Amino acid sequence: MEDSIKLTQFSKGSGCGCKIPASQLDIILKDNESRSDFKDLLVGNNSRDDAAVLDLGDGTALISTTDFFTPIVDDAFDFGRIASVNAINDIYAMGGKPVLAIAILGWNMDRLPAELAQQVIQGSRMVCEEAGIPLAGGHSISTTEPIFGLAVNGLIPNHNLKKNNTAQEGDLLFLTKPLGIGIISAALKRGIVKEEDYNTALHLMCTLNKVGEELGKLKGVTAMTDVTGFGLLGHLIEMADGSNITAELNYPKVPLIKGIEFYTNQFCFPDNVYRNWNSYEKKVTGIEGTSFITLCDPQTSGGLLISVKPDSLQEFHQLMNDFGLAEITETPIGKFVSKQEVSVIV
Repeated sequence: MEDSIKLTQFSKGSGCGCKIPASQLDIILKDNESRSDFKDLLVGNNSRDDAAVLDLGDGTALISTTDFFTPIVDDAFDFGRIASVNAINDIYAMGGKPVLAIAILGWNMDRLPAELAQQVIQGSRMVCEEAGIPLAGGHSISTTEPIFGLAVNGLIPNHNLKKNNTAQEGDLLFLTKPLGIGIISAALKRGIVKEEDYNTALHLMCTLNKVGEELGKLKGVTAMTDVTGFGLLGHLIEMADGSNITAELNYPKVPLIKGIEFYTNQFCFPDNVYRNWNSYEKKVTGIEGTSFITLCDPQTSGGLLISVKPDSLQEFHQLMNDFGLAEITETPIGKFVSKQEVSVIV
C-alpha cells in the first residue's frame, strides 16, 4: 500500500512553493516589527532575514529559525530529508553552526499510515546526524495536508554574523546552487519529469549548505542569504532594498539546472512563479522571455546568495574550491551598484 501512495497528491503546494507571497506577507507583518526595547535582539523580523539572532552577552549569539512545508516529493524518507536540509540551511545562511533541532509534523492520520510518518522522521534524523546535531524532540498534530519541518537553533561568534541587508556598493554576487528546483517539482506533479532531472533536483535539495559556517568567518563576505520560496529575484530584492543599493544581474551567468528549458518551454512551473512575479515586477527591469520563470522559481533547499568584496575574491574562491563549489562560483552572477529607480536590473 505504501508504495502506491504519492505524498505530493495530498497537498496543493509543494516545498517552499507553499510560501505566502511577499506582497501578502507584507500585509500580515504590517505593524508587527520586532520591538526596539529588546536590546539583545540582533536580528528580528523587521529585516526579513533567514533567522532571528539573540546576543548571549558573551561574544556569541543564538540563531533560531523554523521552516516547514508540504511534500515536494512522493517518497516519505526523502521528504523528511529535504525539509530538514531546508530548515538547517537557514542557520548556515547566517554564517552559524547548527546545534539543535526540534521536529514539526502534521499528518493526515485518516488517509496516510503512521509508518510513512516514521519514514519522514527517519529521513530527518539522517540529515541531522549529517549536520552533527540531535533531533531532540518535536510536536505533531493531525492535519488535512501532510506537513513537516524543523525548528533549529545555532550558535555564532557575533563578529561572524552574516545578514541579508549589509551588502555594499561594488560587491560581487555568487550563487552556490543552480535554479530550477521548483520547475522540476512541478514536472513531477504533472508526470513529465525526466528521471535524471529528478535525481539532480533531489541531490540539490538534500545537500546542506555547510560552507555557510565557513563563509561567516570571511570578512570579505558582506552579506548572505539562501534562495528559497521567493526565488532568486525575490531574495535578491530583499538584499538590495535592505542594503539601500541596486543589484545588476547578469542573467546568462546565472546557473540553471541542465536541460531546464525542456520544462520552461512547456510553461511547466509552480503557481508561485506568477505570485512571486506579481510581488516583484515593479522593482525589476530587463526581464525577457522565460527568464521571469527561472528567476521567480521557488527553490527548496536552494543555494547561498553571497555578496563578496572584489579584493577578497582569492580567499573566497579558495574556500569554494575546498567545498567542491569552484565551478559554480567561478564567475559572479552580478554586482551591486548605487541605488537606482529599481532594485534589480537584469
